[in-house]
Amino acid sequence: MSDLLAIGYPWIKAFHIMAVIAWMAGLFYLPRLFVYHAEQVGQKGDTHALFMTMEMKLLRVIMNPAMIASWVLGLCLVAIPGVVDWSVIWPWTKLLGVVAMTVFHMWLAKRRKAFAAGRDQLSGRQYRMMNEVPTLLMVLIVLSVVIKF
Repeated sequence: MSDLLAIGYPWIKAFHIMAVIAWMAGLFYLPRLFVYHAEQVGQKGDTHALFMTMEMKLLRVIMNPAMIASWVLGLCLVAIPGVVDWSVIWPWTKLLGVVAMTVFHMWLAKRRKAFAAGRDQLSGRQYRMMNEVPTLLMVLIVLSVVIKF
């Protein structure tokens, strides 16, 4: 199996990068939608319904599949002999960042459900602050992989 993965390494890596880009785009955009939803739209009316549709489709059609693809392809890369040396720090910091990003993704999904139930309690300012989380995690992950500290 690892021989097959090694042969497909460039393809696996390319599709992993594309999946991560799609996932990150959603992680950047969904909190921004929540900002506008909380500040401008409220929890009732046609615009609320429109925002609910946009948020749900972004999460289910783009973010969830991209997250799953990122994880599956990343695990395939890890399974290729010689790609990751677990005796150094960088794979662990990357793993920590990816797990944190997944937890953030799940938190966003819960926030979307709170909007859908009409019980969201966070302000636009709080969502703006949360919008910085994926940037910080991206910095950790990219520096881990590129610098390999």
